[in-house]
Amino acid sequence: MLDKISWRPSKDLVNQANVTKFIEENKLKDYNHLIKKSTEDINWFWEACEQKLQIDWFKDYNKVLDSSKGIAFIDWFIDGKVNLTHNCLDKHKGNKIAFIWQGEDGKVREYSYSKLLDEVNRLGNWLVDMGVGKGDVVTTYLPMLPETVVTLFATIKIGAVFMPIFSGFGTTTIAVRIHDAKPKVIVTCDGYYRRGKEIYPKEVLDSIDFKSKLLVVRRLGKELALKNGQFFYDEVLKNYNSNLQAKEMNPNDPALLLYTSGTTGKPKGCLISHIGAMLQPAKEHYFNMDIKKDDRLFWISDIGWMMGPWQIIGSQLLGASHLITEGVIDYPNKDKIWEIVEKYKITHLGFSATVVRMLKSFGNELLEKHNLDGLKAFGNTGEPIDVDSWLWLTKDVGRDKVPIINLSGGTEIFGCFLLPSVVTPLKPTTLYGPGLGMDIDVFDDNGNSVRNKIGYLVCKKPSPSMTRGFLNDNQRYIDTYWSMFKNVWLQGDLAIVDKDGFWFLEGRSDDVIKISGKRIGPAEVESIINSNKLVVESACIGLPDKLKGEKMVCFVIAKSKDGKINSDILGEVGTELGKAFMPSEIHFVDDLPRTRSGKIVRRAIKNHLLGKEVGDISTLENPDSLKKIKV
Repeated sequence: MLDKISWRPSKDLVNQANVTKFIEENKLKDYNHLIKKSTEDINWFWEACEQKLQIDWFKDYNKVLDSSKGIAFIDWFIDGKVNLTHNCLDKHKGNKIAFIWQGEDGKVREYSYSKLLDEVNRLGNWLVDMGVGKGDVVTTYLPMLPETVVTLFATIKIGAVFMPIFSGFGTTTIAVRIHDAKPKVIVTCDGYYRRGKEIYPKEVLDSIDFKSKLLVVRRLGKELALKNGQFFYDEVLKNYNSNLQAKEMNPNDPALLLYTSGTTGKPKGCLISHIGAMLQPAKEHYFNMDIKKDDRLFWISDIGWMMGPWQIIGSQLLGASHLITEGVIDYPNKDKIWEIVEKYKITHLGFSATVVRMLKSFGNELLEKHNLDGLKAFGNTGEPIDVDSWLWLTKDVGRDKVPIINLSGGTEIFGCFLLPSVVTPLKPTTLYGPGLGMDIDVFDDNGNSVRNKIGYLVCKKPSPSMTRGFLNDNQRYIDTYWSMFKNVWLQGDLAIVDKDGFWFLEGRSDDVIKISGKRIGPAEVESIINSNKLVVESACIGLPDKLKGEKMVCFVIAKSKDGKINSDILGEVGTELGKAFMPSEIHFVDDLPRTRSGKIVRRAIKNHLLGKEVGDISTLENPDSLKKIKV
């Protein structure tokens, strides 16, 4: 199935695509030629990219990049002056919708670019009055609320650094980030709704010792007694005017501080620059997702996951619109997502593979109640998607008219290493190839480029959105990304390029399973298991085995524990991959530990079963599921 192209763009789609016009303007043959030229000549591409995206400079740059500090610390757009908020908001002011917010209780708020600008400027003036200046950190401990978007843009407009904290974090995890980043201001709320329950983030913060001023959004309207240094958001805005000029920033100054967790050690604070935070998401929205000014993007995400700021910044830099929501995808009703797509005329819908599998498990009857004809593209990220879910999306939801822009990158680059475009043919689950301006390869253990063989996903040239090191720990940054292969970025993913040049992800390199010396990524096995009609989802790990070194153990969520399902799974895997990769054990479970962004945490499962420290599991949506997994 993976060898067959399952989707091809229509001539009309190709002719009308943003990237086609760019290809024609630069006298290139096709999209593959553009990938080649953009990765061979990154100076040309990133300059052409910023011009096509119409970045508004306060002062023009003299050259595209300076590599004098080494490949790990490239400076971009030398001597220029710019501001992210100015480019995402001020230059688009008008009555056009910037974003729509829908609460779990059905409440809806719409923000035009002008309304958003007014509120951003008022909050920005208050932040300045509180002593927040260039390089200071402002943190949000909020779900996706309108005030979350306002805080992002207000912070960056005055030259400060926006740091979102995932709304599902608990006390210890929050405290680690606050004590590392030392924010001047933290913005939270009195509460919000999640699956019909009221969640109170301010109460969590009140149990943590910090020196930051606290700004509280009244989402639920709860009676609260504020302490010294604490303020209500709505009262603050009333007392400040809406005149505020954007701070002129060096393009390499940090705009975002995004934390990414590892299995051990403290979380890594990634510093994303003004120019990087603009160019990377907007490039991917424009050239790959084919978002135009009249389009509306909805990526199912929390602000604390990279895709939250990625959606907001990318869509608004293009002058398009986006939608944010409170709550979960299946409450108060299981067709909530299809209802939203129809109601708000969503053109671009993004999610994680786990979300797709959940929606598929709800059945097509709910799907068919809604008119989804306005959809132009799907987006998937977070973890590899299985073939069955891919084909369901393509055929049942998209009716063979909507491409799946399957993308993979990381918080550390605020964007993607691999992704297709709407103009490219697609095989099931493929990421097609390198992102524009991203010189990507697959290496073996010795640093040799390999094809038709699983290897390490690497990047051989810099890009503007690569993190400017780690906050307070640049040596760890070097050790993490630049130490295995000289002057080459190691992402930590496994990938394979097939005989036709299509790229596929095979999971994380530290999730790889080695059976009798043969290596396989869990995603390849899980994709086959998940194609069984009785399977909802699966996770495969390697556990120690005296004979084989490791044995494959699979955990399966099944719709029905039919007596044949075990033997069917073994047979299907054996047929597709060979008997050497048949699971040694299959265990049926009610749930798998996953983050709110949908990633199944395989390493936590493995460490739990081995009696080792499971690492940071504060991001888990369902931590109790981990305790119930046994072999």
